[in-house]
Amino acid sequence: MQIGSTSDRQLRDIACDESGYEGEKLVGGETDVFAHAGVHLTTGSAAGCVEELRRRIRSPALEYKANHLLRQKHRPVLEWLLSPQAPIHGHAHVHLVDKTFLLVSKIVELLVEETPDRRADSLARTLYREGRKASGRELWAAFLASSNDLMRARNRRGVQACIDSFHRAVDDLRTGSSGEVGDLVGLLVADRPRIESLLARLLENPRAAPAVDPLVPAIVGAVAHWSGDGSAPISIVHDRQTTLTEERTARITEMFGGPQRRLATVRLVDSRSDPRVQVADFLAGVARKAASDELAGRGDAELVALLRPYVSPSSIWGDDRSWSLLGPVLPA
Repeated sequence: MQIGSTSDRQLRDIACDESGYEGEKLVGGETDVFAHAGVHLTTGSAAGCVEELRRRIRSPALEYKANHLLRQKHRPVLEWLLSPQAPIHGHAHVHLVDKTFLLVSKIVELLVEETPDRRADSLARTLYREGRKASGRELWAAFLASSNDLMRARNRRGVQACIDSFHRAVDDLRTGSSGEVGDLVGLLVADRPRIESLLARLLENPRAAPAVDPLVPAIVGAVAHWSGDGSAPISIVHDRQTTLTEERTARITEMFGGPQRRLATVRLVDSRSDPRVQVADFLAGVARKAASDELAGRGDAELVALLRPYVSPSSIWGDDRSWSLLGPVLPA
């Protein structure tokens, strides 16, 4: 599939893939972190990188994935891939998403009106950081699950049941929490007509990108990163995903239109046919596992340090401790 148009300026292909993608399911799934990687390599350079990985790993597998690199016996290979000596050094970028923080941010963004002294981002970070500690594991988990269900509702009958469940979970969380968190949760108990109105707007355009799906925003971020210098438009070459419909990819392309078009095309390919996408898959898988471990407090300091130069400063992350280790070192 190809969406968009070509340009007189020479295109730069950016190959992308993801790891930890479960659509709109942000809690209660298999992964707690989503990673989206983009690499700017020639097909020949990427093929050479894949062949070097195969030579070093020596597995009979027909297709190599990140889990091959993450095995302890292949640790030297993983360190090589992220090192300055590897082809991707200086030519790769990875966007990280803490799924729970994304969900909390979206709920607060939709239901809490911003005022000069009460900004949604600040409220979301406070609720994310203090919610579980103030209320306990069970109440916090129930709140997250009901919030996720509310954002995923796909029909009006389902919306009513989700609103009921959400209100119960918020009431329980508010009752079971103290201090600042209890006050903050109270702000989420918007009147029912307001919630119904918000969800009705989401339901009016069922073909739009889902509100809590991290994939499309990650691609938008990749375009912003790789086309930032304005030297030439880019073309996104992405592993196939059912979420990336023609309408959604066309909408992404339109966002970066204008006289100095920054995004010319979005092409969906089978990762097995493009070594550049395979390399992006390696990086995304490694980054997701390293970031998830660090978020859980069992991080690999050496691996995180190697990954850090690749991490996007626009990643969606709410935990200060882990981000202080994962996040890029920005110029003073």
